[in-house]
Amino acid sequence: MNTIEPGMKVTALYKTGKYIGEAEQVKNGKVLVSILAVLKHPKQGDLHNPNQADVPFFHQRKALAFQEKTWSPEHTVKPYEEQVPDYYESLKMSLEEMQKELEQKGDDWSTRSLSELSGLKKEYHL
Repeated sequence: MNTIEPGMKVTALYKTGKYIGEAEQVKNGKVLVSILAVLKHPKQGDLHNPNQADVPFFHQRKALAFQEKTWSPEHTVKPYEEQVPDYYESLKMSLEEMQKELEQKGDDWSTRSLSELSGLKKEYHL
């Protein structure tokens, strides 16, 4: 088991996104992480009905912002040893990677997700 301590660079999961950040606190089985980069952009849609387009509310899910803080379960937080990429470059790359995956699927959920990601790309100014 990896011991996470304040000041360490870590990877952390939050909902369906994956991030690089700095551990700030460890408390009650959770780690407070300050976001430094995006490894995987969050999936779009309803988390309770994954990959389904025909849901009452299809959520637009933004990536956590630079230096935004989030609590992640300690078991999902791992030490990160590599160079931390630029936040905005990592956001752009993770969004483009998700768009490519969705374009290959071509189903209804992917089409709705691509529409949401297109809006986010504008909002992110990418």
